[in-house]
Amino acid sequence: MKLKYVAMLVLTGSLLQSCSDFLDKNPLGKDTDVTYFTDANNAILAVNAAYDVISWDEGNDGLGNYVAHNYEWIFGDMLSEDAEKGSMPGDFPTMLELKEWRANSNNDIARAVWQNMFQGVYRTNLILQNIQNSPIDEAIKNRLTGEARFLRGYCYFYMLRLYGGLPLFSAPVKPSEYSNAKRATISETYAFIEEDFKKAIELLPEKNGYDAVDMGRATKGAARGYLARAIMYQIGTDNTRSHTWQEVYDLTDAIVKSGQYGLTANYAEIFEEEGENNTESLFEVQFAESNVSWGIQRVGTENNIIQNNRSTWGWGFNNPTTSLVNAFEANDPRKACTVYGNGDIAVGIEQIIKYPEENATGYLNRKAAIVKPTTPSQSPQNIRKMRYADVLLMKAESAAKLSKEQEARDILNLIRDRARKATRPKGSKLGTLTYEAAGTPATALPAIAATVTGQALLEAIWHERRVELGMEALHFWDQVRTGTYFSSLSATIRTAAMTHAVTQNVVNPIPVLPIPVNEVQSWGLQQNPGY
Repeated sequence: MKLKYVAMLVLTGSLLQSCSDFLDKNPLGKDTDVTYFTDANNAILAVNAAYDVISWDEGNDGLGNYVAHNYEWIFGDMLSEDAEKGSMPGDFPTMLELKEWRANSNNDIARAVWQNMFQGVYRTNLILQNIQNSPIDEAIKNRLTGEARFLRGYCYFYMLRLYGGLPLFSAPVKPSEYSNAKRATISETYAFIEEDFKKAIELLPEKNGYDAVDMGRATKGAARGYLARAIMYQIGTDNTRSHTWQEVYDLTDAIVKSGQYGLTANYAEIFEEEGENNTESLFEVQFAESNVSWGIQRVGTENNIIQNNRSTWGWGFNNPTTSLVNAFEANDPRKACTVYGNGDIAVGIEQIIKYPEENATGYLNRKAAIVKPTTPSQSPQNIRKMRYADVLLMKAESAAKLSKEQEARDILNLIRDRARKATRPKGSKLGTLTYEAAGTPATALPAIAATVTGQALLEAIWHERRVELGMEALHFWDQVRTGTYFSSLSATIRTAAMTHAVTQNVVNPIPVLPIPVNEVQSWGLQQNPGY
């Protein structure tokens, strides 16, 4: 069963200006931000409302106001060499502005991420402030505190990689206090995030510590995975905190040895409904189909419709590039599970790109292709944020850096062996929704030989990350941390991107988005380079 994200009024900000400001008695018959948390069920709803924020993609700021689209693939895929904007050339110009590094501080996508994630920070801070003295069962209190710390770390980590150093809030902040906000450095912001993930590791249960009804909540494994990801990203960007690959190795090794996770037997199944919250899942954002057709989203997502074929039921954005397609080795079944094009069969339907001018590359994202839901925009497909293959590849990279090269090769070969055995994606035969054999030759995806060592081994790991995790909103971050991003850009875009990069005291330049102009002005923040 899916965890349903249930928002509640106590966390919309209505209680920020509490009745105690002008009454000397607590209101009778009403919950306040203090009394609400005396009930365990209420405390669980409060945490659900914090999960709710990270599911917002189109048209929701938590207060009933419409804001722009917020999809992590806009950054992780589209900013990288793996995807183009797609759709009609004139549709969603602010997305193309980001792709070409010519956005300004009014860019609605950059504003949406900032607004949504700081709403998440506010909600988690309200939980953490009020749950401390709650009389509820200590075990429940600890778990909910761990979930809130994980979610706050998640929100800050998402923003940090986009904007650089951030104002750090450890308690709910009133609008009147915004002008006191100061930007922390990148290093200080990472320290804050790391403490959240470390506390979450301490307090959260393992995956098998939850009942089926709570599947999808943050776990000890998810917190370890995100801490490893944060450290790995620092090592290649701003490593003021002097992190080491040994830390990445230890965190990923703990996940492996926990016995909670494994590789899904059939790679093609991962992004289907039957693959949700399975053995490979460390963390995914939960969705369920809704009867809302357009506008502010509640339990479903527009993540699929916006990437699906315009000729079927989509808007055609986030087109995989020829560069990504060519990165797959011959007969790699993962290619068909990652991209599809004109004439291919996906979800049992022949996919026709009727208007080539509405597709930038000739390809679409197969991992987002699902059978059309009963309503136009409310897809029930969970968004996979971290899976076990990613953890294994982080471990392989850290092992290679620590001269454990045979271990790194063994991990690569484990992942390649799983890929070799994959079927074609579900619904590759017209009119069916079945898994058909891929007919992959036994010689496909040969094992990484013992002669592959040093830099060649690292490049083999990076290649495997690209094809294994293709179109999962991760490649941009890999390019930045490995120093390969700017060299992948055209000369014009490279010049523009460099004007918006943090270049001092870093391992590799860090391109950053504009901080929304309203926040720059009302919070008194220093704007990012070049904006």
